[in-house]
Amino acid sequence: MNPPRRPRRLPRPRTLRARLTAGLLVLLAVSCAAVGGAAVLELDGFLTGRLDQQLQQTGPSFPQSLEHGTYKPSDRDGDEHGDTRRQAAGTFGARLLDGRVTNAALIPSGTDPDLTVGLGARDRAVLAALPVDGRGHTARLASIGAYRLLAWPGRDGDVLVTGLPLEPVRATVHRLELVAAAVLGLALAVAGVAGALWVRWSLRPLSRVADTATRVSELPLASGEVALPSRAPAADPRSEVGRMATAFNRMLGHVEDALTRRHASEERLRTFAADASHELRTPVASVRGHAELALLHPGPVPPEVTRALERIAAESSRMGEMVDDLLLLARLDAGRPLESHPVDLTRLALDAVTDARAAGPGHHWTLDLPEEPVTVTGDAHRLHQVLANLLANARLHTPAGTKVTVTLETTDGGTLLRVHDDGPGIPPDILSGVFERFTRAEHRRRADASGGGAGLGLSIVAAVAEAHGGTVTTESRPGSTTFTVRLRPGAPA
Repeated sequence: MNPPRRPRRLPRPRTLRARLTAGLLVLLAVSCAAVGGAAVLELDGFLTGRLDQQLQQTGPSFPQSLEHGTYKPSDRDGDEHGDTRRQAAGTFGARLLDGRVTNAALIPSGTDPDLTVGLGARDRAVLAALPVDGRGHTARLASIGAYRLLAWPGRDGDVLVTGLPLEPVRATVHRLELVAAAVLGLALAVAGVAGALWVRWSLRPLSRVADTATRVSELPLASGEVALPSRAPAADPRSEVGRMATAFNRMLGHVEDALTRRHASEERLRTFAADASHELRTPVASVRGHAELALLHPGPVPPEVTRALERIAAESSRMGEMVDDLLLLARLDAGRPLESHPVDLTRLALDAVTDARAAGPGHHWTLDLPEEPVTVTGDAHRLHQVLANLLANARLHTPAGTKVTVTLETTDGGTLLRVHDDGPGIPPDILSGVFERFTRAEHRRRADASGGGAGLGLSIVAAVAEAHGGTVTTESRPGSTTFTVRLRPGAPA
């Protein structure tokens, strides 16, 4: 059994302009409907009251003439039994005795001599239930239609009923309803167009603020120098929109000042990192050289000194690599152009996997390459560094026996380079910031891992990919980790 369908909701206006226009139209419609309804009710009551007055003025003259059965069409000029000269065409008269209708007639229009009215049982019951209070009551008789009826007590213990048709009143009221509906529709159409134009004109300053905010939201504010667009046009500061535009422009000024200071701080930090890295290269190389020279001394050296010199040489070598990485990142951040030559990625992948196989013989290294060589435009040395860093990351952070696969693929959007391993995965707490500098997991993916770099390898991968106009992403879960480098066609930026 299919579940019952929910009724569809009317679409709601989403924009402030549409809501204001719709609200204006709803208020106008309610107001016009209230005024029109009050006018219709007042007119209906007024015309019905006029009928009651007319019935009061004419009195029971017509039903009195029926009391003795002497009324004829020629008697409409008056006779001794009752004055019927003021009776209008369509006037209804009836005589009731002991709750039964004894006589009933209707003054015809024109010269129609037929006065009889065929009343059914229901019509007789309606007349019998009519209150004898001298006031008008509305009733519908099946034989003649809706009438305004008034009953008087007769002289012989009978009840005399006279009435006038409500059709003229209903026709007049219905005509007023049609006119009111037409005027309401026209007023709503005109007000809708005029209101939409007026609301649009009134909200122009707000639209300009929204346009400015949209342009600001599309700017890359994360890093680099940012040029904010022109401010929102000034509006009347006494209005709500004007106050909002002023506050928005003031906020943009604060944001621009903060971005300018941040950019200046970043530039100072990049300059410091580049200068420090450049200056540290010489003393680090000197320390390493002296340590290696001391180890080559032919004379006897105590074991403790030999061990200390070996540690000095190893740490100075590691420090030299870190300094080189920092210098490279500083140059990439400064926008230094890279070399732009055709690079055979297939050859780079073969060389990188060969080196990784020699460094990590406990892992299973595989290649998935297309039949045709894959060539891109870029810096061969830096692209080789990307591959080497990704493979070193997989080797250092996965246990022995892990399968690492390097895949090259050419698509319409560029070239895809993937490095996949079936190791334990990247810890979720560092996955979102894995490409940030100095990011290192507290618990490595490989239980027996030791040593490692300073957390700059993946940062260099992201920086080199971005310098080539590409991107790098990662997906990781236990048993599957994939780094994907997308290189777009063309020379590096």
